[in-house]
Amino acid sequence: MEPFQFAIRMDTFHAILDLSGTFVFALSGGVAGVKHRLDIFGVLVLSFAAANAGGIARDVMIGATPVAALSDWRYVAVSLAAGLLTFYCYAFIDRLSGSVLIFDAAGLALFAVTGATKALAYHLDPVAAALLGMLTGIGGGMMRDILIAEVPVVLRADLYAVAALAGAAVVVIGQMLNVSSSAAMTVGAMLCFGVRFMAMRYRWRLPVAVGGRRQ
Repeated sequence: MEPFQFAIRMDTFHAILDLSGTFVFALSGGVAGVKHRLDIFGVLVLSFAAANAGGIARDVMIGATPVAALSDWRYVAVSLAAGLLTFYCYAFIDRLSGSVLIFDAAGLALFAVTGATKALAYHLDPVAAALLGMLTGIGGGMMRDILIAEVPVVLRADLYAVAALAGAAVVVIGQMLNVSSSAAMTVGAMLCFGVRFMAMRYRWRLPVAVGGRRQ
């Protein structure tokens, strides 16, 4: 395969993962909006924020401006489409997902690996790339929870940021070992989703502070 053709295929693969993450995070934002009985505008705002806040923060920090979420119409279109789908087909989406957390876990996994990959493409060092991958994964969920006045999941002791960091680290280590980018991203996404899903299923939690305010 010619190098140019390979580069095009990899760019397409990255774009598919990024837009898939945008879609599932937008679904999680839409579901949260419907559960809190927001109007259609509120649901769309929540969908867009959940889908793009992490990527916007990443792009600003690495100097990738104008940010992809605002310069590429596909991100806005996918976010709004997911919001409308959730608003008008909430019963179906809710049955399909079982919980907003399933969509959230999928978005977390996809964004963690694409965030780390983009950071590496901008020549950040491995530690910074892994941290930015984690930020890309957790940023949307944090913004969603803040907008509906809930403590963000990442601060509630669930294995959330840890899962995102693990997935991003796989991508970084894969590049250091000269593993194919697509393989590293696939394994990283599967690891992140698996850790997050198992944490939800079996209530794995980080240690919680015990010296705070008592009820």
